[in-house]
Amino acid sequence: MPVVPARLLALTLDAHDPARLAGFWAGLLQRVVIEEPRGALLPGTETQVGLRFAGSGGEKVGPNRVHLHLTSTSRAAQQDTVAAALDLGASHLDVGQSPEEQHVVLADPEGNEFCVIEPGNSFLAGTGLLGELACDGTRHVGLFWAEALGWPLVWDEDQETAIQSPHGGTKIAWGGPPVAPKRGRNRQRFDLILGEGDVATEVDRLLTLGATRFDSAGGGAVELADPDGNEFSLTPR
Repeated sequence: MPVVPARLLALTLDAHDPARLAGFWAGLLQRVVIEEPRGALLPGTETQVGLRFAGSGGEKVGPNRVHLHLTSTSRAAQQDTVAAALDLGASHLDVGQSPEEQHVVLADPEGNEFCVIEPGNSFLAGTGLLGELACDGTRHVGLFWAEALGWPLVWDEDQETAIQSPHGGTKIAWGGPPVAPKRGRNRQRFDLILGEGDVATEVDRLLTLGATRFDSAGGGAVELADPDGNEFSLTPR
């Protein structure tokens, strides 16, 4: 019987004010907010990754290991997205980009970096508005997540990797070396939900692929780390 991998429910972002940050991203992505006991969820679809916002008092130190790339269908649409983001509370961010680069780098109200990509970007063609989760990570971790989620590897060159749901949509990409050192617990994490079977069997499969188990995370969830040490959780259905 074929294995049904766990499904990626959302990218979780720690936030001082989860409701406010969820409202920002809901307005920008045109999604609904579902309130949760410890935060808020913007559900995804088969082709668009969900976003979850969890309460945390921890401070952001340095650039995130994951940042979002939003796509544009035209130059006017790119400008509209940037204007909407600024109206919702974003700010421009200088990360050393050159004047010739056509993407716009912004920070959300809690300083999380994201980019509004110029139209005509072939790598993100057809991915939808949330085109990419751009991650700091090794080739090995990209191969791990391809197996863990059952998503095809759509890019594998020069130590850079990317995967995408079989249904298309948002890509998850890892930029390869050099990888910035990990500073404590990540403020962004993948939340997986069980596909079929039981949690123990899926945990064993993930461990075989190269994950490390931490501990139970409450509510039947198990917290693990991928081969690069990035925390993620597996929750029963």
